[in-house]
Parts: sequence; C-alpha cells; structure tokens
Amino acid sequence: MRCLISGICGQDGSYLAELLLSKGYKVFGFSRGIDSDENIRHIKNRLHMLQGDLMNSEDLHAAMKEADPDEVYNLGAYSHVGFSFKQPLLTGNVTGLGVARVLNAIKSYNPNIKFYQASTSELYGLVQESPQKETTPFYPRSPYAVAKMYGYWMTRLYRENDNMHSSNGIMFNHESPRRGYNFVTRKITYNVAQIKAGLKKELILGDTKPKRDWGYAPDYVEAMWKMLQQDKPDDYVIGTGELHSVQEFVEEAFKIAGLNHEDYLKQDPKLFRKGEVNLLLADPTKAKKVLKWKPTVKFKELVKIMVNHDIKETKK
Repeated sequence: MRCLISGICGQDGSYLAELLLSKGYKVFGFSRGIDSDENIRHIKNRLHMLQGDLMNSEDLHAAMKEADPDEVYNLGAYSHVGFSFKQPLLTGNVTGLGVARVLNAIKSYNPNIKFYQASTSELYGLVQESPQKETTPFYPRSPYAVAKMYGYWMTRLYRENDNMHSSNGIMFNHESPRRGYNFVTRKITYNVAQIKAGLKKELILGDTKPKRDWGYAPDYVEAMWKMLQQDKPDDYVIGTGELHSVQEFVEEAFKIAGLNHEDYLKQDPKLFRKGEVNLLLADPTKAKKVLKWKPTVKFKELVKIMVNHDIKETKK
C-alpha cells in the first residue's frame, strides 16, 4: 500500500506515518520544506518526502503522480484558532481551499484513491446540543472553524457527486508530547516543567473555564486509518466522551509535578479568546460501533504522559 500524508511534520502526521510504516505502507510526506522535521526525524530515512504547498495546485498534481497513492490523508492546515483571527485569509486559503485542491488533484489523477479529511470539533462552536455527534448542527466561531467547515462539505460533495471514497474525521481535542507549544495543553505542561526546574516563576493563561474532550493523538490516528479501511466512506466523530476544563488540566499537571497550582497560575484578560468555544464533548458511539475504535488513554494518563515528557526534556 502507498499513502500520501500532507502535514506529515505535525503531531498527527508524524504519529500516522509511524502507524502506516508499521503496517508496511510506503509513506510519502507532503511538506512545504520549511516546516520543522523534529517530529519525524527518527523515521525520516523511511519516508519519501515531497515538497509542495496546499495553496499550489501544480504541487499537488505532481505529488499525486510521484506518490501514486492508494490513500491520501489531508492533515495539512493552519490549525491554531488564535492565529486564524490574525490571518483569516491565509487560513481560509490553506485550511479551506487547500482541501478542494487536494480533492481535485485526486479526481484528476485517480478518483479511486481513498481520501481522509481532518475535520474538527471546532465546527460545533456555539454548541447546539451536547454531547456532539455526526448529526449535530455546526456553528463555527473562528476563521479556522469556518475554513474547516468548507473542507468538511467539499469532502462530502466529492463523495456524493463524484462517488469518491472521501471521509471526514471530526476529531475532538487530542494531545501528546508532540503538540505545538502554542496550544494550551502543551503551554501548560511545558511551563510546569520549567517551573519545576526553577527556570520560570509562573504560568500565564487566559480563560481556564472552557471544557474539552481530550484524548491521546496516537489513538486518533488509528481512527483515521480505520475510516479508509471501510467499504463505504462516511463521517465520524472521534473523542473520549469525557469532559474536563482547562483549569482541571492545569491542576492535574501541577499535581503530577508535585507543585501547588495556586502558587504559580496567573490569568491575563488579554489572552481571553473572542468567540470562545466553552464546551466540546464527543459522542463517539458511531466510531465505536462501525470502526471498532475506542480510546486507550484517558485524561489523567494523558496529562501525566505530557508532563513527564516535558520534565525529562527540561532536565536535558
């Protein structure tokens, strides 16, 4: 089997590459060439890297010809919500229109290629029901979420109009030691490790009340693969079905480090996000039933994995 992964240098892309290599795939990575390869450095000699941009259709058509994939996983995006408010047009071009360019390249080269689109729980935004399932109405509240919504519907459009095997994974928050430092979970665990080592004196956050359904990234990439092994394409909510606040994440992280969060946590109103999404909770019933998928790592273990990793790295 041959696969092409856009966004291979990111958290999900690197874990997915590891998974597919373990299954004997020939893995092609699609990257701009300026992205950090830290997450894939340990497997880079086993990957076939192709340089290109999701904003360039010619790059994508060339990648299809060179990779000749059986499966394409589109994980490439500007995926930070805060960034999307600062760069809404760029976010729309890459995160939204980029999906259409990938689908068009697949259709032109070989419409039998199976396609996975990384959708997001941010689509639900101002939630209309809880927990959220595949039929819950969307209400995006950021340029990122709006761009992802375009990608979601384009994926369905090519499935329904062109009979392509294109599926959406509506992924709820999933974290790991490979999560970027600009995401709140990694910001917490990294700063806790720095405080533990005496290198910092405080952790500064915005609103800690929002609640999320947090899972472990390696579990979630397995769900991506399982979607493309189905006879029929479809859309699936992927999450743990458990709800925890940012405040709980903070308290658990400091507890694991043997510290009292009250001594170090500071809040800055300037960091409060406009259009905040207050609650995201998955109902992964369909994924569990159809894909035979379930999360293996729960909240406390996830926080422990991330904190211990950052403490170890800080000691180095």
